[in-house]
Amino acid sequence: MTPPQRDDAERPVAALLAPDILELLDEDPISVARETEEMHPADLAELAEALPEDRLVAFLTALPTARAADVLEYLSEDLRSLALEAMSTRQAAALVTEMTPDDRADVLEELEEERAEEILQEIPAEARAETERLLQYESDSAGGRMTTEFVAAPENITVEEALRRVRVMARSERREAFFTIYTTDAAGRLLGVLSLRELLAAPEGARLADVAWTEVQTVLPTAAQADVARLASDYDLVAVPVVDDDRRLLGVVTVDDVIDAIEEEQTEDVQKLGGMEALDEPYLQISFLQMLRKRAGWLSILMISEMFTTSVLQHYDVELQKAAVLELFVPLVMSSGGNSGSQSTSLITRAMALDEVRLKDWWRVALREAPSGAVMGAILGVIGIARILIWQHFGFYDYTMKHQTTIGHVAGTIACALVGIVTFGSMAGSMLPFLLRRLGFDPASASAPLVATLVDMTGLIIYFNVALLFLRGTLL
Repeated sequence: MTPPQRDDAERPVAALLAPDILELLDEDPISVARETEEMHPADLAELAEALPEDRLVAFLTALPTARAADVLEYLSEDLRSLALEAMSTRQAAALVTEMTPDDRADVLEELEEERAEEILQEIPAEARAETERLLQYESDSAGGRMTTEFVAAPENITVEEALRRVRVMARSERREAFFTIYTTDAAGRLLGVLSLRELLAAPEGARLADVAWTEVQTVLPTAAQADVARLASDYDLVAVPVVDDDRRLLGVVTVDDVIDAIEEEQTEDVQKLGGMEALDEPYLQISFLQMLRKRAGWLSILMISEMFTTSVLQHYDVELQKAAVLELFVPLVMSSGGNSGSQSTSLITRAMALDEVRLKDWWRVALREAPSGAVMGAILGVIGIARILIWQHFGFYDYTMKHQTTIGHVAGTIACALVGIVTFGSMAGSMLPFLLRRLGFDPASASAPLVATLVDMTGLIIYFNVALLFLRGTLL
């Protein structure tokens, strides 16, 4: 898990220790490992980020290889890549080999292809083959997230034999998903699962098949990371097993990777809802040109869309000249429609992400949003009428009129228009995510600015047609 970058003010301990570590690196590098042996790898990573970049490799080299590999996993992506690029290929391979399989694959995927291949060739054959298998999967899939370090045992052995095997595994190898034991048949097909606590509490002499749960929730390696996160959340799993089409156990996605997946999915959805493409890197690490490319495209599309709004205003220019008061309420009706549409889009997109709403539920959503929009429009209509009455009280209303339009005409126009606009905005905002999913797109692409822009144009059409209906006699 890679923590966000923080400056020295946000990591005071690291900033205080950095000068002492620099002094040790100059005078007695061997003592660095001893002086930092009680620190958590995450804290050591913060300390490494507080050091000058040209001393990073020296700091990692001063630590035992396994310890340095742990620190490397917690470093920010840019510093991790910088360190592996600066090291010799053999040094980098030694560190990467000590990492868990899934983190090893992630780290190599961050590097330039040529450099990653150089390091991969220096890794021991078994670890290299394991890493190459993981690199075949998309990084945001279950296969790309899974680790191959898990505990599996034949279902026909006894509890005592299983415990003996677990002890041997614990002493000889790293096992990332160690708190869950999976039972398999001779072909490696997944049959059951039990926790380490359940294994310890099992009756003596019992076979694993007698105590393991046979209803095991699994995913395919091609499953999206969002599906993995949802499964872990629904069933309170600390690890999600990944199987192939024949149900052979390939790996597991651990809870820390599930948390990373949830964070990435939420970040991506929020960025899309904000009216831009999702960023591939942290905000402070992405290049200026990439940032422009991610943002300028959507801004251009939104601007072109707003041109149609201008066309609507031009179409009703005569009516605006006859009743200038209509123009004063354009921002009010546009914002009300856009806001209601944005609310509905955000609600439905999030409900889809949590699997609370599915494609077949569109009509149920429509039946909820239509009356909700009408009631909210009526509430805003009452507020609009109150504003008009206050306006008239201070004499501003009469100043804006050129024709014999009464206060009732204007108040009725605003109230009825808001009911129609907010109802339409709610319906359009709620249905757009369904349409996008039906067409095979990410519902999060229905960004709030896009919905607001679409509703702006239609809202103006509703507004001016309601005005023509109410003010027909006064605008002739």
